[in-house]
Amino acid sequence: MSERGVCREASHAGSWHAGYTYCGACAAHAYKQVDPTVMVFILGPSHHVPLSRCALSPAEIYRTPLYDLRIDQKVYSDLWKTGMFERMSLQTDEEEHSIEMHLPYTAKAMESCKDEFAIVPVLVGALSESKEQEYGKLLSKYLVDPGNLFVISSDFCHWGQRFRYTYYDETQGEIYRSIEHLDKMGMAIIEQLDPISFSNYLKKYHNTICGRHPIGVLLNAVSELRRNGADMSFSFLNYAQSSQCRSWQDSSVSYAAGALVVH
Repeated sequence: MSERGVCREASHAGSWHAGYTYCGACAAHAYKQVDPTVMVFILGPSHHVPLSRCALSPAEIYRTPLYDLRIDQKVYSDLWKTGMFERMSLQTDEEEHSIEMHLPYTAKAMESCKDEFAIVPVLVGALSESKEQEYGKLLSKYLVDPGNLFVISSDFCHWGQRFRYTYYDETQGEIYRSIEHLDKMGMAIIEQLDPISFSNYLKKYHNTICGRHPIGVLLNAVSELRRNGADMSFSFLNYAQSSQCRSWQDSSVSYAAGALVVH
């Protein structure tokens, strides 16, 4: 049995980011599930540049405080040949945090085989449902390979006036409990591995999950594999909020960590 760590990475809207102080402990619950592998795919949402497709990095090496991570140019070449990808600029790559936040974690989790693995970073744009299906189908062959690990970078709810999102279900009690209820509805749907239900949840509640498109790609990849008989399960391991909102002047960002297992 192989395990795919799926980390919900903390981020604020715009150019700000919560940082490891807020999300680090939660993220560690996912990385604790990781066994050293051959290749690590990291799918993160684009925060700064509008993309309607997915983009590949122009870099060959990502530097971390631990050691350098090598981008697999063979896989990049195969993905490029599909005509479904574009190249992001080096500036875009350097300014985007959704993939970067996972690099030190990846380096640490893979430290025992640091000279034997490579990474495949993919910046995911604002994909339509049909494009999420296309990318999911394309990446499904990599997902089912026991030599590969997939890391999906996201957060959960950004709540507060500064995020322009103030959904509140008073029946749940205080605001932070309403946020948790909202998030855990979405988390339960993800655990069902149903991309259509997740899409419907987003349409109904508009929860500000910045990695909704990378999550959608993953769910569609899983659906493709399950149609072909693969046995897979997903469970969340941890949930946290940056603070507990009790008034309309408060704000918070939610984080969760989970793992997808291919049996």
